[in-house]
Amino acid sequence: MAETTGGKVPVLKPVLTAAEVLELQELVRRVPVPDNVEELAVKLVRSTRPKDATASEEVRQLVSWGASPRASQALVLGAKARALLEGRLAVAKEDLWRVAKPVLRHRVVLNYQAEAEGMRPDDLIERLLNALA
Repeated sequence: MAETTGGKVPVLKPVLTAAEVLELQELVRRVPVPDNVEELAVKLVRSTRPKDATASEEVRQLVSWGASPRASQALVLGAKARALLEGRLAVAKEDLWRVAKPVLRHRVVLNYQAEAEGMRPDDLIERLLNALA
């Protein structure tokens, strides 16, 4: 703690160039996603919206605001990046599941009832993942 909060300024060493970052971003976008995984991403995001016809009673009672369509895009891109980091050249359902909480937790707004019950967005996301499993 003393090293990082003191007067000494750390020396930063670049890991990648800007061109390399852009190249990796393009590589992520080229990773194939099976139709069933894309459909799961859309189903998961839709299931967070209390006014959606597919929403569970729990979501209707506990969520003020669900994730937007952009969340589906973020889920798929995150899953693509995870697949590559795991050494795979295609996305699997588990990639989507692993990025779901970080992608969705700030996109789902719980209501007062949920907060009063001690529920966190991650708790709800976990339940939604289990329902889709």
